Amino acid sequence: MSAFDAVLFDFGGVFTPSPFDILTKAALATGAPVDVVLKTCFGGYDQDTDHPWHQLERGEVSAAEALAGISAIAAESGFDIDPIAVLSSGMGSGSILREDVVQLVRDVRARGLKTAIVTNNIREYSAKWRAMMPLDELFDVVVDSCVEGVRKPNARIFEVTLQRLGDVAASCAVFVDDAPGNVAAAQSLGLHTVFVEADHRSAVEQVRTLIGL
Repeated sequence: MSAFDAVLFDFGGVFTPSPFDILTKAALATGAPVDVVLKTCFGGYDQDTDHPWHQLERGEVSAAEALAGISAIAAESGFDIDPIAVLSSGMGSGSILREDVVQLVRDVRARGLKTAIVTNNIREYSAKWRAMMPLDELFDVVVDSCVEGVRKPNARIFEVTLQRLGDVAASCAVFVDDAPGNVAAAQSLGLHTVFVEADHRSAVEQVRTLIGL
């Protein structure tokens, strides 16, 4: 038997290429400084603030409203970039889905563990990402920040997920994500964590080893 009861997965950066990597490539193509572009578009991602992107992920504003706020911040730095358009062009096709991660989920479930998606996402992208894989077949729970009104790294989103999985203890859950701040937040609550790098295959093997697949 596994020492764990559940595995929680992020979506973007785990099942698909990282949004951070996609925006980094776009920034490099324009010659803009990558660190400035990332912070302008996404805010300090290891925090939960009133940055327009954070508000968008909490479902508090529309994509158009968030883009207007981001554009105003970008203008102060002397560049113009539309993060929503960049991410849509880079993540708009089911062909980018990492099938080995989907298989990992199937194997986790076959092992008898519960599974969940815990994603920071936006309403305008909801139909696209939800259509990329059979969510009802793969996951017991889907927790989307823009629906819940709370986003990672806020502890409440992890607590809600564990509760909906049947009050799974944090110490009996594994969390898989590509954002260091989200991983740190989960660790602080007692979850076991696996960080996903640009080459995601190492993380897949870490999960398999951790839960004994």
